[in-house]
Parts: sequence; C-alpha cells; structure tokens
Amino acid sequence: MSKDANKNISEKLKWKLLRKHISPSQLLGFISASLLGLTIVIIAVQFFQDSRPIFTSEDSFIKKDYITVTRTVSLAGSILGSTNEFTQKDIDDIKSQPWCRKIGTFTTNCYSVHASISVGGLGGARMGTMLFFESVPTEFIDVKNSDWKFDPAHPEIPVIMSRDYLSLYNFGFAKSSGLPQISESLASKVPLDFTLSGNGKEETIKGHLVGFSSRLNTIIVPQEFMEWSNSKFGSIKRLPSRLIVEVNSPGDPKMRQYMSDHGYQVASENAEQGDAQQFLNLMITLVIVAGIIISALAFIVLMLSIFLLLQKNTKKLQDLLLLGYSPGQVSRPYILMVMVINTAVLVVSIIIMLLVRLYYLPQLQGLGEPGGSIVPAIVVAVAIMALMGCSSIFIIKRKIGSLWIQQS
Repeated sequence: MSKDANKNISEKLKWKLLRKHISPSQLLGFISASLLGLTIVIIAVQFFQDSRPIFTSEDSFIKKDYITVTRTVSLAGSILGSTNEFTQKDIDDIKSQPWCRKIGTFTTNCYSVHASISVGGLGGARMGTMLFFESVPTEFIDVKNSDWKFDPAHPEIPVIMSRDYLSLYNFGFAKSSGLPQISESLASKVPLDFTLSGNGKEETIKGHLVGFSSRLNTIIVPQEFMEWSNSKFGSIKRLPSRLIVEVNSPGDPKMRQYMSDHGYQVASENAEQGDAQQFLNLMITLVIVAGIIISALAFIVLMLSIFLLLQKNTKKLQDLLLLGYSPGQVSRPYILMVMVINTAVLVVSIIIMLLVRLYYLPQLQGLGEPGGSIVPAIVVAVAIMALMGCSSIFIIKRKIGSLWIQQS
C-alpha cells in the first residue's frame, strides 16, 4: 500500500475517532446564529451603500444640505443698537466645525435700489418699489443659467428671486387686489429697470429675472455686480449679517447645539430631510451593532462547543500525541471543520444579502437613483469570518499545544 493511501486511511481513522463527541445541535446553533448575525451586518452595510446616493446626489429628493445662519435679534439689542453682523473670527470658527463643509457670506447693497416696470394698457404708467439686493458665491446658488453674469462695459442686472416671493404675490397680493397672477416663465420675460443711487451718484440699469430659487429666501444678484455697484454707489462697507453654510446634515445634534450656544438662528430647506437622514443613520448603526453582537455570541457558542469537544476528547488527543502525531496534525480536523462551516456561512449570507437587495432596490427607485458597490459589504463579511476563523484556529492550536507540552 502506498504512503499516500496509508496517510488517507490514517486521516479518516483520526477524524472518525475525534468526531465521536461532536454535537450536531451545538454546531447547528452556531451556524444559525453566525448566519443570522453576519447576514444582518452585511445587509445593513449594503443598504447604506445603496441608499447613500439618495442623500448625496444632486438629483435626489434630498439634495445637498444648506442652512442660512443669522444672529438672534433681541429686544435689548434693538434698543441698544447692537450689531448682528458676523466677524471674520465668527466665520472661521463656524468653518472649523466638523459638520461644516463650506461657508459663504451674504453681501448686501450699500446704496438705495428702486425697481420699476412698465404696466401695459395703462398709458405707459410705471409701477415701482424700493428694493434690496444680496449676493452669495455662485456655488451656493441652485439656479443654473447662462445669463448669470455681469459685464460693467454692458451693464444689465440678472436677478434671481425667491420662489416664495412669487407665491406671496400670486396667492396673497394679487388675489386681494384683483391683479392677474404671474407664472415663472412670464415673470422672467418682464423687463425691469433698477435705479441705483448713493455716494452722490444715480444710474438706471436694465435688468431681468433669470430664475427662482427654492434655497435662497432673498433677491440675488451676481457677486461681480455687487462688488462693482458697492464700489461705485456704496458709502460704507458692512460686515455680513447672514451666512450660508453647506452642512453634513441640518439635523446634526452637534450643529444645533453649537447654534444654540452662540445665539444663532438657522433656516434650512432640508431640515426635515436632515432629521430623516440622521434617523436612518442611527437605525443602520443600531442594526449593524445588533448583527455584530449576534455574530459575537455565535462565536462564543462555537468556542464553548470546541472547548467542550476538546475536553471530552482529551484522552484520545493525548493518545494521538503519544503515538507520534504532531499538534498540527491532531488539530487539523477541528480546523478544517471550522473553515468549512465559516466558508458555508459566508457564502450563504452573501447570497441572502443579494436576494434581499433585489427586493429593496425597486422600493428605493422612487426616492432617487439608488445603487452602490457590493464590494464593501463583501469585504466586511470576509473580514468578520476571517477574524472568527483565525481566532478559532488560534484557540484550537493553543489548547492542543498545551496537551502536547503536558505529554512532553
């Protein structure tokens, strides 16, 4: 008989000898708990990967999160004439906070603005009102238009107005005054005249609406125009009294606490969505923690089963060591058992995760464009099972190694 055949017979006899006290119910308990825990963890990780575009994509129902920050106006401050402006130190402090991505300032006009339009059908009569302008960096504006620029050589003022202002006119002022309602497309075609006066100068410049903003509750002009007009008509230079901040989430408790501590007021277009995102992140974290706890308990069950099995087989293990088997040869059946079980659990859990993913992805389609790589979830699964496997192998070798030392 060949050497390989003898070796195979020896391995079979050794495994038959050592598996006598293996409890199928204990192994089934470990497999079930391990499969449940691992599956929960990787489904949570994959769901986070797939749902993240809904919160971060420009086209999703939850867009980038912006807040407008102002100082609280108090009665005492109004009487004493205290300023509500932000210094550069205040701005730098907000910028340094972990929840702050980007920050911009609202720049206001330092001169008088009078806006007027021609009213057709009334003999060329004009309607006008005092107005104000503000500007913010272009990256914070949610209206994209090729006309959003200003050339001092050919001055014409493009204006973005809050969509709320048009709603107030249509459903408030127009209704009560018997005036016609105006659509956004019609309002964008109305020619405007802006009379700017200050610093001993006055000039009338044509303008037009280029869009309506849902993010900025104000009347916005390009930053280039604001700098040009303030330098020409402005008499004083003011510090910003409003800030626009891109944040990780408007529902961040640390951000809210910071604003409260500093007496700042916050307005956000996505406050409710920010709370929803915070809640979702919390729930995913809790699910992952629960899955890890279940996996840890499954690992403890396996270790207890192995210890009990080794304890019952102590005499047989000692006999095998006395017969010349090395600790590695004696421990090999247990190690192979652990590796086979862990591999099976890993494969089945990934299959279950993919099946669950096929179910929930269509449910997310209405909220945006879900979808993420499955690599992170698989890496997490492999890492968890590798950690459990390596720990099991180490414990098995250590236990059998201690028996070998005793025999020596």
